[in-house]
Amino acid sequence: MPASSSRFRRCLQVFAVLQWVFSFLGLAQVCLALLIFTLLGQAWILAVLYLVWLYGDRDTPQTGGRRSAWVRNWAIWRHFRNYFPISLVKTAQLDPSQNYLFGFHPHGILVIGAFSNFCTEATGFSRIFPGLCPHLLMLPCWFHLPLFRDYIMCSGLVSSTKASAAHLLSRPGGGQVAVLAVGGPLEALEAKPGALSLRIRNQKGFVKLALEHGASLVPVFSFGENEVFQQYPNPPGSWVRRAQEALQGLLSVSLPLFHGRLGLPLPFRTPIYTVVGAPIPVQRSPRPSRAQVDTLHALYLERLTMLFEEHKERYGVPADRHLVLT
Repeated sequence: MPASSSRFRRCLQVFAVLQWVFSFLGLAQVCLALLIFTLLGQAWILAVLYLVWLYGDRDTPQTGGRRSAWVRNWAIWRHFRNYFPISLVKTAQLDPSQNYLFGFHPHGILVIGAFSNFCTEATGFSRIFPGLCPHLLMLPCWFHLPLFRDYIMCSGLVSSTKASAAHLLSRPGGGQVAVLAVGGPLEALEAKPGALSLRIRNQKGFVKLALEHGASLVPVFSFGENEVFQQYPNPPGSWVRRAQEALQGLLSVSLPLFHGRLGLPLPFRTPIYTVVGAPIPVQRSPRPSRAQVDTLHALYLERLTMLFEEHKERYGVPADRHLVLT
């Protein structure tokens, strides 16, 4: 391949990643400013009509969203994938007549592996898992932002409220996949190169949800997820961590202080391998007891640990490193 062509491809990859980082960190504010500007301008009637429509559409993020195959297949996502690169690894067959709850680990800074694999077709989800329709669960606050919420739903993002997940997991006929970054925003504060700490021991709501709807649980581990950004020091107990945790409680989102290449929010070119484990069959129990939840949660932790141990050396984790479950 000529050097000029190679440089052009790398430039496309950098652009693809930067536009995505911007969409995650700044697009919501731009959309809000655009709506306000339109309301105050001569085209105010368009903004009013949109707001009226928005009121009628307010429940869509909790009822399966509004995905677009066209958006999910944009060529830019293939450049995004190739920047790292990102790979989706299948380890077991998944029956498309069933509904599934994928537990995604670790959260990382920006859940890059989860977005690429489950919100785009860049890594071939529909080809690898035919008959399944993935939905990545995202904090509800993002779906209150006009215009931005319509854009993110196109990729298959939906609200992470219980009602939203329940809607997917109770769909008759199967084929629905709810993908949840189990560690949540606080786990993002632990996302540093080499970190293997997961906030999961007290995270049992997703297990209860699976029991209530009889949805199979599937552990997913994304190797390399914590390697793509460096985070400024924020050890537990430090004033930085205390401030971050206080803001998380107030805003519902974490605010990790991170950087990548050249000190910018441009990720390092580190391969990400998202490994999808074997499903854990779950017998439906509309009102599961605490003992049922605890038993299934313990089984899930066991399967997640097995998945990690089985694949870690293949994807660059030394044999003497193990998960730390907190």
